[in-house]
Amino acid sequence: MSDIGNTFMPRFVQFINTANEKLGEELIAPDAEFYVPFQSEPLVGPTGWLKAVEVMRGGFPDVQWTLEELVVEGEKVAARYTMRGTHEGTFFGVPATGKQIAIQTMNFYAMANGKIVGERGQPDLLGLMQQIGAVPAGN
Repeated sequence: MSDIGNTFMPRFVQFINTANEKLGEELIAPDAEFYVPFQSEPLVGPTGWLKAVEVMRGGFPDVQWTLEELVVEGEKVAARYTMRGTHEGTFFGVPATGKQIAIQTMNFYAMANGKIVGERGQPDLLGLMQQIGAVPAGN
């Protein structure tokens, strides 16, 4: 696998799991655009990514991402993660329940000059809301 898979992505997972600003600046272009399902306008740069992480940490302070699958084709990257955490804070208006969550998320990255320049993420927010009891689980 390329350097993206062997070196870059493990460092990126470390960044999202620790919210280390310095690491974010090394891995993410300052003008990178991140599209997330809870906001219509993209978040920008390392600080934008940290805002998305902060949203998750607000509801799940112990949230951690595990990289499960990775496909690298040139400077395009597809990654599937499992996101796990404990619902210990308010999340999208839902008060803490103490419930454990484990959901899948798919993220697609564009790379240039060794940094992320764009990302579209799609976490299973419906599954998350079902796991914390905010939405009835389907049968």
